[in-house]
Formats: sequence, C-alpha cells, structure tokens
Amino acid sequence: MELIDLHTHTTASDGSLQPAELVRAAAAAGLKALAVTDHDTIDGLAEALAAQPAEGLEVVAGVEISVQGGPTGSMHMLGLLVDHTHAGLVEGLERLKRARAERNPKIVEKFNQLGISMTMAEVEAFAGGELVGRPHFAQVLLKRGIVRDRGEAFARYLGNGAPAYVSKFRFSPAEGMSMILAAGGVPVLAHPGMLKLSEPDLERLVRELMQNGLQGIEAFYSEHDQPTRRALASLAGRLGLVISGGTDFHGQPKPDIRLGVGKGDLRVPPSVLAGLKQRREVMLAPRREALPCS
Repeated sequence: MELIDLHTHTTASDGSLQPAELVRAAAAAGLKALAVTDHDTIDGLAEALAAQPAEGLEVVAGVEISVQGGPTGSMHMLGLLVDHTHAGLVEGLERLKRARAERNPKIVEKFNQLGISMTMAEVEAFAGGELVGRPHFAQVLLKRGIVRDRGEAFARYLGNGAPAYVSKFRFSPAEGMSMILAAGGVPVLAHPGMLKLSEPDLERLVRELMQNGLQGIEAFYSEHDQPTRRALASLAGRLGLVISGGTDFHGQPKPDIRLGVGKGDLRVPPSVLAGLKQRREVMLAPRREALPCS
C-alpha cells in the first residue's frame, strides 16, 4: 500500500532531523508524499522543498499553528498546501516567534525559582539555533535525569498549570485560519481526538470553526485508535469536511513514532492528499475568477 505522511516536524521547531534529512528519510521509507508542518514556523520549508527528489516523493508545504480554544485553552491548526512565501503568513508567524522569544526567559526564571538551575543558552543548544519551545526545556530535564520522558516533563513542569508553565500569545482560531487561507492553504484541525471532548462537544466545536473557514480534520493520527479514526472520518463526512492524516513524527523526541506508520498501524493513503488538493482548488476558484482578464 502506498503511504503518505501529512504531519511531521524538523529542527526548525522541535524535531530532531534537519528538513533535508527528513525528506531523505521519507524517500527512503517509500512514502509518496510528506508534509512538513513545523510548529508556528515555516523556516524549514525552503530547505525541505529544495531537497525533494525528482520523482517518487512529493513534499507538501505546511505549518502547525497554535490557536486559542479547546478544553485547555490551546488547539493546533494545520495549514496544508500553503504558499510559504505569502507575506501575511510570514508576518503572522514572525509575531508568534517574537512571543516565544519573550516567553522562554520567563520559563527559565521559573525553573531557577524551583531550584532547578538552568540558562537560556543551555536550552537553545537543544534547539540547534532554531525556534525554541517547551519541548527543548523538556530535553534539558531529560538529559539531567530529572524526568524519565517528555510526557513527565510536561506533566510535572511544563504543561498548562504546572509550576514552570508560562502562557504565551496565541491567535484566535479565526485569525490562524485566516492566515492559512490567505496563503492559499487548507486549514485542518490537528489531532482532534487529543482534545478529549465528547462527540457532541467536538462536533459543536468543529461547527464553530467551520464558520471561520475550517476545511478539514485530522482523522488519521498516531494517538488516535481505530474507533476514534472511524468516528472522525464519519464526522468529516457528515459535515462536508475533508480528512487529513499524519504521524506527528519528531524523530528522537518521539522515538516510538515512525514516518508513515506512526506506532505501526497508521495508514494514510494518497487519496487523502488528493482530497485536500481538490478542496484547495474549489477554495481558490473564486479568486481566479475574480482576476481581471489580460
């Protein structure tokens, strides 16, 4: 079965592979398409697109934007098939980058107040000079043996409400999706099963997001079991949304998740990308019709 993976991360955010390395790994795994969807940044896309082989693998430009909402106050919105050079998208993501830069020293200060000595330079070393986020703080804790894994780092220190947590600026869902739409991309609610909402509450949320431009939901995801995948695909069908799917591959930070197959049972067929492309064409048609004739 031919497979694709439309949710992956590189060193541009919190993955362990450089963008070109990720593309080579996807090609070696026999994937037909790979979407690079780093957190709140498109900095790795130029390198990833340049590394696309002449045949066999299609590299899809994407991004994963944190927005307000959900039971914890934060949700993730995937933008797939975006124009990563679009000025509005670039400007909006730069604002998020500045917000992270303001937040990170405050997290360092909280750790020091907790008696865990830490410097910003130490955290930045794990980011390799790229975007710094909470997963890099988790790597510091893991290296020192303070926690056993990333999950414990977030539960004890970095998650919402934990002792070292610092809130950050997030766009509203409407603002985040507007950025994606303006860049010609398809807004997709990432891993909705992880929101831990009841089926009626999730449907209510999805319907609200649709009013602001939501076009799809990520039905296939490493942490979604088979019943959840089926339920989300059914929800998408009822509401006229497209479905997407990916592993959320990070490399070393999530060693149990492999490209294309997640924890071993994920299967995202190329038809999913075809559906996203078809939806994008429908979305862009009014813009093309509005262009003046030459």
